[in-house]
Amino acid sequence: MKCLVIVLLALVALSECLHRMPLIKGKTARERLMEKGKWDEYRRKHPYNPMVKFLLTGVESMTNDADLSYYGVVSIGTPPQSFTVIFDTGSSNLWVPSVYCTTSEACLNHKLFHPSLSSTFVWGGQSLSIQYGTGSMTGYLGSDVVEVGGITVKKQVFGLSQTEAEFMAEMTADGILGLAFQSIAADNVVPVFKNMVAQGLLGQPLFSVYLSSNDQQGSEVIFGGIDVSYYTGSIHWIPLSSATYWQIKMDSVTINGQIVACADGCQAIIDTGTSLIVGPNTGINKINSRLGASLNQYGEAVVNCQNIQSLPDVTFTLNGISFSVPASGYITQSSSGCYTGFGQGGTEPLWILGDVFIREYYAIFDIQNKSVGLAKSV
Repeated sequence: MKCLVIVLLALVALSECLHRMPLIKGKTARERLMEKGKWDEYRRKHPYNPMVKFLLTGVESMTNDADLSYYGVVSIGTPPQSFTVIFDTGSSNLWVPSVYCTTSEACLNHKLFHPSLSSTFVWGGQSLSIQYGTGSMTGYLGSDVVEVGGITVKKQVFGLSQTEAEFMAEMTADGILGLAFQSIAADNVVPVFKNMVAQGLLGQPLFSVYLSSNDQQGSEVIFGGIDVSYYTGSIHWIPLSSATYWQIKMDSVTINGQIVACADGCQAIIDTGTSLIVGPNTGINKINSRLGASLNQYGEAVVNCQNIQSLPDVTFTLNGISFSVPASGYITQSSSGCYTGFGQGGTEPLWILGDVFIREYYAIFDIQNKSVGLAKSV
């Protein structure tokens, strides 16, 4: 009995160290544009280019992903001004729209930060440029108090937009909060999570992401620990191959035991800021072909909705461990049809394991040990 009490007390103590950032699953830009009858025009003007943020150097980058749907609310300043942001493990800067963004339609559709209304705001004296798949965001750097999931980060440097790319007008989120490493941050800005660790605000130097299968609620980013109720079985720890993005080595991609891609090993990035699983065109085409998918005019892989029950798992082997994604996880059904969650990324030999993968596996990002933990989500 005494041992049981000790275990229970330890679990309670651990849970109190967890800082929870609830994520909202809202409408995607695609859904909003389809409702307006503008999706075809949008996709022609802004082709999907998910690899751009991983290939550009010298600037912070973010892709124009029209299917991102998970957002959280943070506050900046004194008194606090609230903003909805994408928590993006594929970038490293925090930025939000500002009152200085007066000519971009995207800013007119989102909340704007007012530096003059915050008693703790300080200008940074530097400019910021964020390169998108098409267009860019430009602005300035400043610092202020930032509150994330009940954690108050002091003197956090962030971007205030002056101009924003056209496609941001249809995004639900106001801005981006990057969770990758400082080495890829624009102007070498210290990321929010690194400041949390440096300021002693966390129980453990890690954060975890749970994406619920529920359409509207239950998803969270948890700072400072791991919630054992979100997974079943063991956590498999995978060392980073590069401490820039959360990048790891992938052994292979298989379907029904047969290798269909990454036969000689390849690199993969665990990225909450990409909605799909993205890879080189040749590998993705082989996967989609095995699933009986055909590409539409926008390069999206379409399948017959009646065939979903018979589609096989797609398995990603990471550090010798197999992580399978079933059809229920990689197929999206909408009023316009059924689509696979596998997107073409061009000729680069790089894979992005985005939200389609993370919904299946609770992901833990350990900055101290430079590793990613994956466990089967409940």
